[in-house]
Amino acid sequence: MSATKDKVTGEEPAPWGARHRRRPEDAIQRAVFQHLRTRAAPGVFAFHPANGGYRKPVEAAIMKGLGVVAGVPDVFAVHNGRCFALELKAEGGRVTDKQLATIAALREAGAFVGIAEGINRAIACLEAWGLLVGRCQ
Repeated sequence: MSATKDKVTGEEPAPWGARHRRRPEDAIQRAVFQHLRTRAAPGVFAFHPANGGYRKPVEAAIMKGLGVVAGVPDVFAVHNGRCFALELKAEGGRVTDKQLATIAALREAGAFVGIAEGINRAIACLEAWGLLVGRCQ
């Protein structure tokens, strides 16, 4: 096996364009954060926890020891003392068992949590929570 192959799938990394096309959730996330940058309600603090992606076993163990949690939603926002978390899915995408467990734990802790399939549902959720103001153009 080549040193550049993925240890889980055995596949060679795809060129940037192909990798980008295979990750439609990335495009949704970029659009969500563009909306947050331009339309966020005053006082909204939003971020993406950079948990995803392949990790070598040693690096994964270090990250876990530092508190990284599997299944954390893609978008977090804090507004008026409340925590919001949104898991983004491409059309037809499914939530994993780890994501469902993490979402349940966040809800138990008092966070507002949603799962949105596609950009329109993601924006509608953020608007319903009062995190986005104004209209899309």
